[in-house]
Amino acid sequence: MMNRISHYSRESIFLLLLAGMISSAHAADMKPEDLVAKHLDSIGTAQARAAIKTRAVQGALKFRILVGGGGETGGTWGRVTDGAKSNFVMKFGVVGHTDWWGEQFVFDGDKTSFAAPSSNHQWSVFARFVHDHDLIVKESLLGGELSAGWALQNLEHVKLESLGRKKIDGRDTECIGYHSKGQSDLVIKLYFDAETFHHVMTVYTLESAAGVASHSPLDSPSQQDTRYKIEERFSDFKTDNGITLPRHYQIEYSRELQDGSTLVYQWEMTADKTAENLTMDPANFHLK
Repeated sequence: MMNRISHYSRESIFLLLLAGMISSAHAADMKPEDLVAKHLDSIGTAQARAAIKTRAVQGALKFRILVGGGGETGGTWGRVTDGAKSNFVMKFGVVGHTDWWGEQFVFDGDKTSFAAPSSNHQWSVFARFVHDHDLIVKESLLGGELSAGWALQNLEHVKLESLGRKKIDGRDTECIGYHSKGQSDLVIKLYFDAETFHHVMTVYTLESAAGVASHSPLDSPSQQDTRYKIEERFSDFKTDNGITLPRHYQIEYSRELQDGSTLVYQWEMTADKTAENLTMDPANFHLK
């Protein structure tokens, strides 16, 4: 009797191990295009997604200087998109000794424009980085699926690379590399929840030659830095009219100089209101 129990126990353990191996192999063998297809299905059916032509999102914002200074202030943000066209605005109060009021990134379908958010008409270091790598705006990467023209809906000019399963905050995610045919130096990685296939994070990184160190959020165009990183996080997914979108959105921008000095800025946003298929005035996609 003991031998039969032992036999069944060993058999059960073997089957469990085999099932785990099959599951792992399936995840490893999943092509990035198949992963993207599952992700898009997590947003809504193909019919529901195709029906969305425009989207407007707005909500509250908190801006923090985490490293390289200090301070926190509140504000608002908003994003309107018509396909790939986009107007992304973040407004917040003055932090520290600057009069930096926020950011505005606009794409009219052809070219990008960036507001100079200070009285002396300078861009912030964050705006300069996005300006210098504006494909993340042109290709509807920044903001993820909150955009009606989300990059992963059209892979014609993109090469995807499977990077395997990664742990993010203790949670299993599937990671893919995004390689635009229009750039080569910016490393872009997208992360998806391994169970729901919701897009939970995008990370953009760049290393470049060092230049003059500065700790101001408003830098001159000639300054270059050693390491840059933008990390976008998406959470609190909710479904409305058949479309599932994140209601919490966070951007963290960091810059590390060769001398070891670092700055880190964080924007934490809530998508309190969303509206789709509104008629968009073309003027929305021109910097005023």
